[in-house]
Amino acid sequence: MDINFEYDGVKASLRLEQMAGKKVEKMVDKYDFIVRADIFFKKENTSEPDTGKICNIRLSIPGPRLFAEASTGSYEASIAEAADDLERQLRKRKEKMKNR
Repeated sequence: MDINFEYDGVKASLRLEQMAGKKVEKMVDKYDFIVRADIFFKKENTSEPDTGKICNIRLSIPGPRLFAEASTGSYEASIAEAADDLERQLRKRKEKMKNR
C-alpha cells in the first residue's frame, strides 16, 4: 500500500509522516481493502489559536474514496481527529460490504 504526503505552506516533517503513517497502518491492518492513502498538511491563517493546522486524509478503496479533514491547534491533534473520522467511515463501509 502506498502512502503519499503533500505539504501546502508547511515544512516537510518526518515526525508528522511517521505519526500519520502509523495511524494509517493501523487502519490497513484492520481493513485490508485499503489501496492507497494521501495525506495533506496545510497551514491556514485564522484568528483562533485552536484552528489553522489542517490534516486531510484521503483513502482509496473499492468504490468511492473516503475523505476526512481536521483543523486544530496542532498537527498531531488534526491527524488523530481525521484518523478517528476515517475509522468510523471504514467501519460503516465494511458493514455495507458484508451485507451485500
